[in-house]
Amino acid sequence: MLYSTGIRRDELLNLRLCDIDSDRMVVRVVNGKGNKSRDTLLAVKTLKLLRDYYTNSYHKPIKYVFEGGGKPGHPYSGSSVGKIVKRAAARAGIKKNIYPHSLRHAFATHMLEQGANLKLIQKLLGHRSLSSTMVYLHLAAIDPSVKSPFDLP
Repeated sequence: MLYSTGIRRDELLNLRLCDIDSDRMVVRVVNGKGNKSRDTLLAVKTLKLLRDYYTNSYHKPIKYVFEGGGKPGHPYSGSSVGKIVKRAAARAGIKKNIYPHSLRHAFATHMLEQGANLKLIQKLLGHRSLSSTMVYLHLAAIDPSVKSPFDLP
C-alpha cells in the first residue's frame, strides 16, 4: 500500500475503510501532512490484495484499513509498520536499510521513470512546493507511459 500509493506511514495508519474508493480507483488521504487532504492512485493489484486481506483477516477491520491485532477499531502502530517493511526487505534479499518512507521515494521515482508529469506526482504526494518533488528528478530516467508502479508486470 505504501509503495503503490506513495502515502506516508502516518497517512497509512490513519487510512479508514471509507477512504478506499474502488469505483474511482483512488485512495482518499484525509488530513495528511499539514492537515491537507488529497486523492492518490489505487492500483488494481492493491485493490485485489486489500480485498484478499479483508476476506481472510482473522480480525475484520472495523474502522481503519490496518488495525492493531489486539485492538479492534484502533490503527496499527508506526513501529509495527516499520518492522513489517524491514522484514519484507530482508525476505526480498535487500541488504540496505529500508524504511516505510523509502517506499514513498520508490513510488515517486518509478512514476518519473514512466514519464509521469512532475506536477501530477507533486499532487499525488501532497507536496506544497514543486521543489520538494524535484528531489526525485536526479534519480529517474524518464519514459512516456504512466500507471501505478504496482501494476507493472
